[in-house]
Amino acid sequence: MLEMKPNCEYCDIDLKASSKHAMICSYECTFCAYCVEDVLRNVCPNCGGGFTQRPARPGKARRSGVSLEHQPASTNRVHTGYSLEEITAFAESVRDIAPSER
Repeated sequence: MLEMKPNCEYCDIDLKASSKHAMICSYECTFCAYCVEDVLRNVCPNCGGGFTQRPARPGKARRSGVSLEHQPASTNRVHTGYSLEEITAFAESVRDIAPSER
């Protein structure tokens, strides 16, 4: 089950569980769409993978026990440990390789 992190790991903007701007890699590193496009260049600074839009967890249980009420989003804020310079250098080194080939 997705952890549904509450923030962009780079700019720290809030990303609600229903946010259409939340992007994740296969390791669930979470960034906002702006940072993925303009800062990260679709390269996760933590694993090198690409990003996809994070799915929203249902706010209302339409099946018994399955909703944000029953499996709430995380409140643990996460921040990348890489500087802008490190992120830029890493993204430049792999961004021309398709995410499925990295």
